[in-house]
Amino acid sequence: MTNSASEAYKSAGVDITAGYQAVELMQQHILRTKIPGVISGMWGFGGLFEPDLTGIAKPVFVSGTDSVGTKIMLAFLMDKHDTVGIDCVAMCANDVICCGAKPLFFLDYIGMGKNVPERVAATVAGVAEGCVRAGCAIVGGECAEMPGLYKPDEYDLVGYCTGVVDKDKILDNTAIQPGDAILALPSSGLHSNGFSLVRKIFRVTPKKLAMYVDELGETLGETLLTPTKIYVKPVLALLERVTVKGIAHITGGGFYENIPRSLPKGLAAKIDEAALHAPPIFSVLMRTGCIDKRDMYNTFNMGVGMSVIVAPEDADRAVEILKANGEAAYVMGEVVKGEDGVSFA
Repeated sequence: MTNSASEAYKSAGVDITAGYQAVELMQQHILRTKIPGVISGMWGFGGLFEPDLTGIAKPVFVSGTDSVGTKIMLAFLMDKHDTVGIDCVAMCANDVICCGAKPLFFLDYIGMGKNVPERVAATVAGVAEGCVRAGCAIVGGECAEMPGLYKPDEYDLVGYCTGVVDKDKILDNTAIQPGDAILALPSSGLHSNGFSLVRKIFRVTPKKLAMYVDELGETLGETLLTPTKIYVKPVLALLERVTVKGIAHITGGGFYENIPRSLPKGLAAKIDEAALHAPPIFSVLMRTGCIDKRDMYNTFNMGVGMSVIVAPEDADRAVEILKANGEAAYVMGEVVKGEDGVSFA
């Protein structure tokens, strides 16, 4: 691309040569995600992936898309850009696994006010790390420099993930019944939801984000920017050995919105609140913002990034499998009859 340059376009705020430099810098990160099936390079107009469908009788492709949300504004304030990409992958891949699908490939979109190649490369490095954790490949993406729409130091990051599952193994909640156990997979913190409220409560500035908080054991910014946990590999290991009846990714809307999405009509979740293990950031938020308990559970994940429903007789074995795969899972409740969605005991 050495012959491609436009001084006129550059005078309008778009430096296409910076885009080429960004691509060169991000290549090493993208190569980390290459898995069998990737057959396209970086300069094509579309990402190519040849899936191995061996053993899948009726393949169904499952897709998910999401962004980092306003959490990305903390990356601007802290000038730290290598973790929000993990969040972006997590928000998509964790949704896909809820159907029982294995993520295959990922694409990202970065819209920005000014293309700073090093910043773009750092952002994509985070995306690549997320894809490694999810076991999927980056097969393409897009960087768009749009002065006037974004400020020079601002950007947005959006992702798209596709996975595959055998039609007969799709998790559709039809087998769930009263008495089934609800397992909690711990979150790493706030993940990527509720940050409009978080920013309002803390009135975030670079100075406040750099403040050390004894209760958190680190700076406020480090805690808030902790990337979303990716549950793909532990859950795939669980699906191979235990009959899983339903999965919910606890994102925006917290317990009250997300757990009922994994339940059939006429059934509800009864949660043992005493069993929950919430990181300190949630109590700090609740106290600082004077937020009532229901709003906390209806906005944040409260220490549970994903819930998994299994038969009661499978609960102990499921917990053991998840722990063996790096997840400190535990039983947090059970399925009961009812229409109230979620209740606490």
